[in-house]
Amino acid sequence: MSLSQTASASATRAGLRFSGRPIRVLLHPFRIVKHIMPRRLFGRSLIIIVTPIIILQGVVTAVFFDRHYRIVTATMTRGVANDLGYMVMLENRLPPGPQRDGERQVAALRFGYPAEFMPGAHLTRVVSTPATVLDRQLAYILSSEFPAPATFDTESFRNYVDVRVQLKDGVLRLLVPRERVTASNADIFILWMIGSSMVLIAIAGLFLRNQVKPIERLAQAAETFGKGQTFTGFKPHGAQEIRRAAVAFMEMRERIERFVQQRTEMLAGISHDIKTPLTRMRLQLAMMKRDADVIAMEGDIGEMERMLNEYLDFARGGAGENAADTDLAVLAAEAVADAGRTANAKRRIVCSTPDALHLTVKRNALKRCLGNLLENGVKYGNVVQLRLYRRGNRIEFAVEDDGPGIAAERREEAFRPFHRLDEGRNLQTGGVGLGLAVARDIARAHGGDIWLDDSPFGGLRAVISLPV
Repeated sequence: MSLSQTASASATRAGLRFSGRPIRVLLHPFRIVKHIMPRRLFGRSLIIIVTPIIILQGVVTAVFFDRHYRIVTATMTRGVANDLGYMVMLENRLPPGPQRDGERQVAALRFGYPAEFMPGAHLTRVVSTPATVLDRQLAYILSSEFPAPATFDTESFRNYVDVRVQLKDGVLRLLVPRERVTASNADIFILWMIGSSMVLIAIAGLFLRNQVKPIERLAQAAETFGKGQTFTGFKPHGAQEIRRAAVAFMEMRERIERFVQQRTEMLAGISHDIKTPLTRMRLQLAMMKRDADVIAMEGDIGEMERMLNEYLDFARGGAGENAADTDLAVLAAEAVADAGRTANAKRRIVCSTPDALHLTVKRNALKRCLGNLLENGVKYGNVVQLRLYRRGNRIEFAVEDDGPGIAAERREEAFRPFHRLDEGRNLQTGGVGLGLAVARDIARAHGGDIWLDDSPFGGLRAVISLPV
């Protein structure tokens, strides 16, 4: 039992149900990744390139801020602590007076720290600051280097850090420039890293797009050929593997076209060879005296010609005809008119189509496909309706009738060549069992298909679905 089956069984045993159906629990991580991954090759390849870059940026950033930034901050704060220790020693050594004030100003100018002496003041509280790398390092260095109370404030000033140290007769306050205690170019480093990564990703995406284009063109050529349309200007290019696939596709296309051409030529010869003696027999019968035997033989000859035409239509398919842009609404109207004249049932066929709906198809072949379905509908139903509509990226013809229909389990069987159903409705009564087979062969030659369903009139519904 697979993992999904085990999970489903467990959920069912546990009573986990929604709308009467057991909840399917997806536990395998690769299945989740499969659902969220892009469908196109370019998107997946781009993720393969971008993911390592993002991971590398994350690792470098973590290492920089956790190690390099911490070490640099510790080194800089220790240097500031040395300067601060010298000024504290100077303040405690000299008595209050002009000499002390002068020495303080000289030291402040030398170190670049604006200094202020607050006589008689006492440090009674510690300024509350966030637990950043700078805050932690200042707290550590001040507590370890100075026995007297010392506080700092990194929030009140944007460009300075307010440091205060308790002296014997007051408090020494220093405004230390922030760039003296921490690295000021950390954000620039991150911006440069992100910017350079974006440039590299853009260059990689450009080259990746050029590598994916040959695959897209090969897929487009295969899709065009699968629809029975001709395409020009396709040449193998790209990576060696893609070129090999393109060359193999072109050779396969040439073999298929050569086979179709040979088969068409052979069928044309067979048609000429067989129809010639049939025509002579029909002429000889026309010159004979009309009686029951002659009439029966003429019927047999007509049946043979009709069967021969069905064989040739099935074998020929849409060969020998080029696809062209066609107004399907006009084509449907013509097929309805032809079927109405053939079966003498013009008033029994209803046609519902949009004003205009164009598609590149083999016109005569698709018309023959529609004609077969309409003739079957007229043969077994009193009312036949042909509808043409667009559904998403597909165009569909629906032929619906009110006949006896076909059982669901026998519908696929009706498409088998030379097969005649034994039920009450036989789609090829009076024929050789090729009506639906020819229709499906033509539809699939256009890249589409035909399927059977229940008609809203109670009979059979045949749908031709073609890709846009």
